Amino acid sequence: MGRTRNVRLEAVVKEVGLPQARLVARFRAVAAENGAHELDATNQSSIARWIGGTKPSGRAPGILCETLSRGLGRVVTLADIGLAPESGTELEPPEWSVDTLTTLVTLGGTDMDMDRRRVLVNSAYSVAGLALPNESCWEEAAERARSRKPLSMHTVTAQDVENVQEMAAFFSRRDQQRGGRGVGRSALVAYLRNEVAEFLSGHYPSENVRRAMSSAAGELAYLAGWTAFDAGEHTVALQWFRVGTQLAEEAGDAPLAGHIIRAMAHQAVDLNQPGEAVRLSEDSLSARRYTNATWRERALLGVVHARGLAATGQKKAALATLLQAESDLSHASGGDDEPGRVFFFGEASLAHETAAALRDLGDPKGAERQFQHSVRTRRQQFQRTHSVTLGYLGAVQIQQGQLDAACATWHRALDAMAGVQSGRARETVVQMRRALSPFRNRAGSHVTELDAKARAVLGNVA
Repeated sequence: MGRTRNVRLEAVVKEVGLPQARLVARFRAVAAENGAHELDATNQSSIARWIGGTKPSGRAPGILCETLSRGLGRVVTLADIGLAPESGTELEPPEWSVDTLTTLVTLGGTDMDMDRRRVLVNSAYSVAGLALPNESCWEEAAERARSRKPLSMHTVTAQDVENVQEMAAFFSRRDQQRGGRGVGRSALVAYLRNEVAEFLSGHYPSENVRRAMSSAAGELAYLAGWTAFDAGEHTVALQWFRVGTQLAEEAGDAPLAGHIIRAMAHQAVDLNQPGEAVRLSEDSLSARRYTNATWRERALLGVVHARGLAATGQKKAALATLLQAESDLSHASGGDDEPGRVFFFGEASLAHETAAALRDLGDPKGAERQFQHSVRTRRQQFQRTHSVTLGYLGAVQIQQGQLDAACATWHRALDAMAGVQSGRARETVVQMRRALSPFRNRAGSHVTELDAKARAVLGNVA
């Protein structure tokens, strides 16, 4: 069977209106900017083959999108040129060095399209996607962002930046309350792909405004990743985390970059990749990311590092890191104007993460105390987080043979899940029913009642 001509690519190339020799020259120039020297041999025949139906491999599709975007003065995505991954294929993680704006718009389009998103959700979580660039690559990315030519006529203002920051705070609060699935997440991704992408492609009156907008966009990309992580869509989450990290680095916002890399470490430890979690958390704690962070941010970075250490069996180092995180948080006063991304990280959050580390260290009694402390001090409007903490508390109680206490805790957890749409909350219910299974036929009606309640909740916490 012959190849199918790529009419979408052909139409966009025709729209650019350049002779193929000049288009190839521009393609090579963009490839050189991105260090893609393997594409130096690209020529007019390559373009003709791609239009004829041969699919470019490796970094070529992303470079081609950026080349065409510059030629047209608007963002061109892989879907626009007929190169979006087909159903049933596994997606490779995006190259760090490909233009961030193109990657954001392409990923946003994939996330919003049900069929393409299904491919991404079903593809494997890849440890290869956790590799971070070196410092020189971050510096080059920041320089490319500073010199990026505007693709739209809009002049970005300080008010635009403030509007995006307000939306980031709104979506963050909603995630803590309702979880990462549903309409809220869809609205977040649509806002990122449309309004925020338009701002990123606009004209900036000053470098300060550019950096502030890139930082706000990075915040939202992180939230898109975190909500996907909460929904259990780990490949989607990882790709958003990568976009968010690059936007943060382009903004010169080292603490935000550290915060997002910390989220990648959190994801890795939850997915039984403790070695990668330790490596990532160490990167999040690099000097420029840690020393420029607020006390609350420092505590969060440290406690996730401790969880990675605990998961790798490094008990002494994990306990010392937990003590340091506790010390860092003690320096933050209650009235601190913390960044929106960590406004919820306080005593309850530290206790929750400390409990998880102690659980992984084989100390269920210590974990129980910390989970209980988290439950007592948690702000009740953070409903999703509260329900997950209660679920974990019940698990360590039943691990110690406290069946009645665990059942009481799990009843509270199920009550707290009303209106929550969270993959992590759902997983605690699955684990709850699994832990109850040995007792269903011999522990009385209270276990049967709880199991029936859990079964009903599973139908709602989608």
